[in-house]
Amino acid sequence: MRVLFIFFYLLSPAAISADNFEILRNDVEGFAKVAPGKHFDFPADHGPHSDYRIEWWYLTANLKDQQGRHWGIQWTLFRNALSAEPAKQGWSNNQLWMAHAAITTPRGHQFEERFARGGIGQAGVNLEPQFEAWIDDWIWQSETKSLFPAQLKFRIADREIDMQLSSEASWVLHGDAGYSQKSEQGQASYYYSQPEIQIAGTINGQPLSGRAWLDREWSSQPLAENQLGWDWFSLHLNDGNKLMLYRLRHKQGKHWLSGSWVDADGNTRHLHSEAIQLSEKDFRQIKTSDNDEIILPLGWQINLPELNRQLIVKPLYDQQWMATSFPYWEGVVLVDDENGVRVGEGYMELTGYQSP
Repeated sequence: MRVLFIFFYLLSPAAISADNFEILRNDVEGFAKVAPGKHFDFPADHGPHSDYRIEWWYLTANLKDQQGRHWGIQWTLFRNALSAEPAKQGWSNNQLWMAHAAITTPRGHQFEERFARGGIGQAGVNLEPQFEAWIDDWIWQSETKSLFPAQLKFRIADREIDMQLSSEASWVLHGDAGYSQKSEQGQASYYYSQPEIQIAGTINGQPLSGRAWLDREWSSQPLAENQLGWDWFSLHLNDGNKLMLYRLRHKQGKHWLSGSWVDADGNTRHLHSEAIQLSEKDFRQIKTSDNDEIILPLGWQINLPELNRQLIVKPLYDQQWMATSFPYWEGVVLVDDENGVRVGEGYMELTGYQSP
């Protein structure tokens, strides 16, 4: 589950609702349905699926500079279909695009967002003659139809980011062979990732290198009626293992948990709800604007009994708030074991929390 679902909110008159997520719980008619048993076809599935309502290309990266300091980048392109009719060219196109980008530096966090209409060349995703995803001058361009190797270039304020991406690892299909269930009521998405990406480049000439994580997901279905928001983690561990997990928070009853454990050899193990113990350990108050603050669970404990793993997750620093049109927290986190020894790093996303 990723923050793309907020795009419904931004583009609908229902945004005036006091409940930010109400539009996400409505039925969606006419769009393609997510169902088990899909056969994934690469590189074709790297491109858009316009018969589904929502879709995203979501990259996060943990980087270090030559002094060993932590940096991070987030680059996300979202597609939303306003109607179930086939996409047309020009101003009649029914596809809308949104992008979020952020950099976490040793001195602070910066972000931007952009919006564009499809069909007029301002934003989109192509596979011909090579993979290209862009909005204005923010662009991911590969050498072939595959996603790697590629160059990612974008700008936030006065900072210019220029990164080279490479990977030869297999794709990770989440849930049941890529069918990622979100609730007992049947909400689901198609969800795959590439957690083994080597990344290197510059931010304003500053050399940086590290590990990146790409999420690809599409769906037509909103949240379940009783779901408030979600907590999502992607973690690179120093021993080569990787972990993705998310929790969809319910108004009443048991929260929905799901995840994937990818070992150092690339083997994937689906983690069902009973295999994940996720608990908040540290609530902190951060500023969301000059006048507002919010209390968030920024420290977490993850127990995976079947794997005999206990992980402690904490932010690089607290103030990694995305004050976009629909605000949320996303940023660099560090990972320790139960003895306080640093064992990894990653990214965390928190949505649906309300100011006190």
